[in-house]
Amino acid sequence: MAAFVSHYARALADVVLQAKLDIAGIDRQINDFLAAWDSSPQLREVFENPAISEAQKVTVLDKMNAKLGMIPQLRNFIAVLIRNGRVAHVREVIQAYRTELQERQGVRQAEIVTARELGEQERNFLLAGVGQLAGAKIQATFKLDPSILGGTVVRIGSTVYDGSVKGRLERLREELVAG
Repeated sequence: MAAFVSHYARALADVVLQAKLDIAGIDRQINDFLAAWDSSPQLREVFENPAISEAQKVTVLDKMNAKLGMIPQLRNFIAVLIRNGRVAHVREVIQAYRTELQERQGVRQAEIVTARELGEQERNFLLAGVGQLAGAKIQATFKLDPSILGGTVVRIGSTVYDGSVKGRLERLREELVAG
């Protein structure tokens, strides 16, 4: 992720939290904007075309906003991305914003990989343990990977906790080879 992405994400999170804006409402407005962005290659072409002036792009944004009804802070944020030539990275910025917002609210994203499908009780038990490990509330995505043979692999940010049978066997093999 480019450094500017997290800069913009933190700035938007600052605005949302300091102004005590409706986070869920803004999320809906962001989704509406991204849906328009994704569904219209012509729109992306206009916003990403360096031959079109920033003022013209902001005029297009305002016409979109007449239909989308974004709050001024969100409209202004997107206008800043346009003016700074960063609007092509709007998806990355929004994803980083959502992660930043969750972290500020004490929620961390985790990916939990298991060799077999877990029942709800097992998932909840695992989530509680991962939450204790991270010292935060966890929002997890569960994935299946039979190649890990058993146990779990948990990824929180860039940190991986490998408690899989496959991982243990690999570590044991490395120890035996090392002597």
